[in-house]
Amino acid sequence: MNDQELQSLVEEISWKYFNKTFRHKAIFNRRLKTTGGRYLLSNHNIEMNKKYFEQFGKDELVGIIKHELCHYHLHLEGKGYKHRDHDFKRLLHEVGAPRYCSPLPEAVEKRKSKRVLTYICSKCKWEYKRKKRIDTNRYVCGSCRGELILIDG
Repeated sequence: MNDQELQSLVEEISWKYFNKTFRHKAIFNRRLKTTGGRYLLSNHNIEMNKKYFEQFGKDELVGIIKHELCHYHLHLEGKGYKHRDHDFKRLLHEVGAPRYCSPLPEAVEKRKSKRVLTYICSKCKWEYKRKKRIDTNRYVCGSCRGELILIDG
């Protein structure tokens, strides 16, 4: 699917489920990593993550398009378009749009395989577990001022 096909699909879904026209652009944005789609308040365009179409198919893409069109139409009407707004939740339910999209398999894998770095103090042998690497030339043990050594990670 290319951008022209996406544009026509969005226009079709907008007319079918909302009885309103979609007058702006819908494009694929390959830089989107953690979200299925995005409605841009500044220019009213919709950007979609192509990975969702490639990995889950057209049904998932249609659900994401409905979700973004809820933001689009409510914002243009001046109603509550944010996730927490009652108008948004009601419209999602009316058109059968998902509140959240399915997580991508690589995102789930990345979350599960978070590395943990273990540092140990050379003097008192206190262990420090960190998600991010620390500069051992700059930081020392908090209890005895000993040198920190990376032992695992």
